[in-house]
Parts: sequence; structure tokens; C-alpha cells
Amino acid sequence: MFIGEYQHSFDAKGRLIMPVKFRAQLGERCIVTRGMDRSLFVYPLDVWDALEQKLRKLPLTNTEARAISRFFFSGAAECEPDPQGRILIPPGLREYAGITRDAAVIGVSSRVEIWDRERWMNYNGPLEESFDDLVSKLGEGDFFSV
Repeated sequence: MFIGEYQHSFDAKGRLIMPVKFRAQLGERCIVTRGMDRSLFVYPLDVWDALEQKLRKLPLTNTEARAISRFFFSGAAECEPDPQGRILIPPGLREYAGITRDAAVIGVSSRVEIWDRERWMNYNGPLEESFDDLVSKLGEGDFFSV
């Protein structure tokens, strides 16, 4: 499970250091693709394979299903961390996420998300203020009880 928030910067070659705590879970290869909210999603291969199987089951005759598959897969890139734990993020993905240098790398359960640092702060700041309201809107009762 990926958890935590880390601040890193891209180097001049477009490489980003993956947090040490994420490296073992990501393995020797991972998939980076366009995510929601103009972030990048990073998946270990096993999670990517499971997601790919779910998307493959969507009906080809459904316009939205085709659009999601095209968006998700056409933007995907396989990455291999170098010995320093850096992954090379293709320019098109960095452009999609609006990342020029500084990034927030966050753990979100089964995936890692990479955000432009300023965009992340603008997104997360208001969320901190409305968290209680969001939880109550889920309608799940005592959501955090186990």
C-alpha cells in the first residue's frame, strides 16, 4: 500500500526520484499514465494488469468506455527506475500534468500520484478545510471504524 506525501524535483533530463518507501512496491518496472485532476498515476505492473483487465471488459460499443481506454492507454509509458531510484517521465506526460520542475509525489493506496507541487497545494489546501463534510457526504455512517 502506498501512503505518504513527498516533495521532489525533476532534473534537467525529466527524471524524478521516487521516494524510497515506494521503490520496492513499484518494482523494477512500473507504468505511468495520465490520471484524474491533471495528475499522473503510477502503477506497479500487477496493479496495472488488474486494471487493464477491468478496462478490457468494458463494452467496445460504449462511447465512454472507448474514450476512457484510449485516454488511459495512449498516455501510458513503461518506466524503469535507475540505480538512484529515478524514473524518466516522458515530456507529454509532464506537460499533461503541468509539471515543469517541482512535484508532489503522493501515495494513494494501490497507486502513486505525481502532481505539479503548486497544483497539489491548491487542490489539497481547500480539501483539508472540507474533509469532514466530504466524509459525511459519503453516507457510509462511521466511515473510519474498522
